[in-house]
Amino acid sequence: MSQHVNYDSSATVSDAVDTRRSLRAFLDKPVPHETVARILQTAARAPSGTNMQPWKTYVVTGDSRQRLCEACSVAFDEQSGSHKSEVGYYPEKWFDPYLSRRRQVGWSLYGLLDIKKGDRERTHAQHRRNYEFFDAPVGLMFTLHRDLATGSWLDYGMFMQNIMLLAREQGLHTCPQAAWADYHTVVREVLPIGAEEIVICGMALGYADPDAIENSLVTERVPLEEHVEFLD
Repeated sequence: MSQHVNYDSSATVSDAVDTRRSLRAFLDKPVPHETVARILQTAARAPSGTNMQPWKTYVVTGDSRQRLCEACSVAFDEQSGSHKSEVGYYPEKWFDPYLSRRRQVGWSLYGLLDIKKGDRERTHAQHRRNYEFFDAPVGLMFTLHRDLATGSWLDYGMFMQNIMLLAREQGLHTCPQAAWADYHTVVREVLPIGAEEIVICGMALGYADPDAIENSLVTERVPLEEHVEFLD
């Protein structure tokens, strides 16, 4: 995979896939409402079981975004320990090779930022940036009806992948953020999310900051033979 980070629009699907990054620094440059709407409308062409289309998205910009970021940042700073995701995104007990991969990406990011092991203050500050959408002007919050089954979660992933690839077509970048689900009770205080909805995650959407060192991170992928078997 190329190590060059392309901040321009992508000409092909392969370009979009290859240049998609979970970026953690964005420019304070507005994204037109029409562009966001077009991305979400096209992304909804994602397949879903019996065409249920289980996704629901809240787009936050301007004052709504500011209120959401402030509320969740305050809750994060309090570190009360009472906030927990309903999703269960990660395993309760980590094991290899997944643990090693998780650690590697953490070490790589914090190494670029020169955050040393045990530096709780800077670690906290970097984690806190999740709740600022890493300065992206557009925040997306994704929810799913809690009575839907596993198949709808799979469908949702395809919808979100469409959003991330379509963003590249527009010269935009994204960062899907599971961190928002931990503060779903706070998110509900700001956004009109019904009790029947589970907060899955958030996503930052905007223009990449080309000068941010953290945006130079290109995560590794395991060789094809480690996850694919060709059977003749």
